[in-house]
Amino acid sequence: QVQLVGSGGGLVQPGGSLRLSCVASGFTFSTFPMSWYRQAPGKERELVGTINYDGGRANYADSVKGRFTISRDNTKNTVYLQMDNLKPEDTGVYYCYGALRWGQGTQVTVSS
Repeated sequence: QVQLVGSGGGLVQPGGSLRLSCVASGFTFSTFPMSWYRQAPGKERELVGTINYDGGRANYADSVKGRFTISRDNTKNTVYLQMDNLKPEDTGVYYCYGALRWGQGTQVTVSS
């Protein structure tokens, strides 16, 4: 069955970096766009960005543009979210999404 397993979250200070990973299985990963979403406490889930099937193009929410980068390795069935210059408002649970499935979410906390 389709499965997405996210990892890489944690606690980081403002200005720091984290890289999230999401390993996919159960579908032809290389033919699907993949997205990252996040949900802050008390807020609705929002789209962070999407990468196309071959990694040649990605788009981002204005709030993360220039700080976050989505990439993928189709040989490893993995999509990544590189987060730099993190801010407290980036705190939340981050989810990968693809093939109509959600990953289980990984917590990112940005705090001094």
